[in-house]
Amino acid sequence: MIIRNETADDIPAIRRVICAAFDQSAEADLVDSLRDCGAIAFSLVAQDQTGIVGHVLYSRFQVPQHCLALAPVSVAPQCQNTGIGSKLIREGLARARQENWQAVFVLGEPDYYQRFGFSARMADKFDTPYPKPYFMALELVPDALKQCSGEIIYAEPFLALEEN
Repeated sequence: MIIRNETADDIPAIRRVICAAFDQSAEADLVDSLRDCGAIAFSLVAQDQTGIVGHVLYSRFQVPQHCLALAPVSVAPQCQNTGIGSKLIREGLARARQENWQAVFVLGEPDYYQRFGFSARMADKFDTPYPKPYFMALELVPDALKQCSGEIIYAEPFLALEEN
């Protein structure tokens, strides 16, 4: 299996994987909207001999600047619990470090995301409508969030989801 950047040819397969992983189209619609508005920092796919089996998206926040949102992580149902999601996340975090992003935020299951270094405590000083134990941050640069606090403002397509 290889992890690589998405290409335009991958978009239909990415959509199929996301819809299958979440058993609905809302997350796939979100990814399409983020792509359409230019909010994606980078999008990675996991590909094996059968095709695209996983996807992860890192998008830009409006506030705080120089920080990314990790969402969604999608793995085809027949490939779940095989480490593909973890590989996608780790590759994405490595890429974010290489590109000098300051921090990454995620909304998700603490037991899963803590293994990558995410911490609810690190995100606690940020205002968000999401339940605090599930909203976590990971500094990519030491002390990057030390002087930051206040409201988190996601890219516009995320905000449209909150209104629905």
